[in-house]
Amino acid sequence: MSNYNNMQIDFKEDYILENEFVKLRPLELSDYEHLLEYSINQPELWKYNSGGANGEENLIKYISNTIEQRKNENEYPFIVFDKLRNKFVGSTRFYRFSQLNNTVDLGYTWYGKETHGNGINKNCKYLMLEFAFEKMDVERVGFGANNLNYRSINAMKSIGCIIEGVLRNFSLDNDGNRIDAIILSILKIEWFENIKEDLKLKIKKHSQN
Repeated sequence: MSNYNNMQIDFKEDYILENEFVKLRPLELSDYEHLLEYSINQPELWKYNSGGANGEENLIKYISNTIEQRKNENEYPFIVFDKLRNKFVGSTRFYRFSQLNNTVDLGYTWYGKETHGNGINKNCKYLMLEFAFEKMDVERVGFGANNLNYRSINAMKSIGCIIEGVLRNFSLDNDGNRIDAIILSILKIEWFENIKEDLKLKIKKHSQN
């Protein structure tokens, strides 16, 4: 068990986060078989995804790297299972755990195109935010994206993220170009005051459509 101030997480424990729509379990190297179709057939998924996993070799490297980071207690990656479609559809993770500030970031999130707009992201984010604020007891969950990745930015805003600012020329994209990074967050007080219930209602409304 690692104690990040009040943050409680055991990187060796296999946490399962699920509801009636999705199941998140720890990512394993063998999972490349479940995700390979997206890596090969949907290259546009990796346009804004740092350390893109297009192609089998890159996908294996992508998964291996984050599994190694979990061993080093730097990241905790999940594979996402869509219960309605009965298939694995993407991946997401916690990363940038801060002992000093009792915060964590949530990102490296991607899903197959067929899931876009069907509520998968909101369900996953609800489960992960609930885990972060109510299990790990963090004070802040951070998010970030390429400032041109409007789909991702709108998705983060739709779950209640607040824009904090833009870091200019912050990093390189997969093609070696300098990019601006937009930074967003959700605070613990915001989660309990309104975001948790608002997100619940959005998930319920979507499931009834």
